Amino acid sequence: MSEKKEKGKKLKGLAKILDDNLSPLNQNKKFKEEYKDADIKILINAVDGRWAALIKIIKGIIEVEGVRNNKEEITKEKLGWDGKLETTTEILLNIAMGKISTLSFMGKLITRKIKIKNMKKVMVLTNLFALL
Repeated sequence: MSEKKEKGKKLKGLAKILDDNLSPLNQNKKFKEEYKDADIKILINAVDGRWAALIKIIKGIIEVEGVRNNKEEITKEKLGWDGKLETTTEILLNIAMGKISTLSFMGKLITRKIKIKNMKKVMVLTNLFALL
């Protein structure tokens, strides 16, 4: 059980969904080996939602933290994220379910419907979901 749950903090919205999906990685030996020296923070922000999710991978342990979705709370200076993916909830769910093709994804990047800062760090997510 993660520290957040033990302290009584309840995750909401996107953070809860991501925590439910990613927490099994903490028992995955391949994940622990691959990310044993990692220190990565990725912010996932559904711009139309009230909560964003900060995914932390630190020394082979993954943790998801809920963050209020407002400009002051999700800054790089405040949270220290290494990469950021920002889009609407609908597009985010379509990406997660594999309903968006690579060409469509690129089109949404060009039209700024999907905003990514530090693509290399955000691409770690594809590896994480592949390990599930």
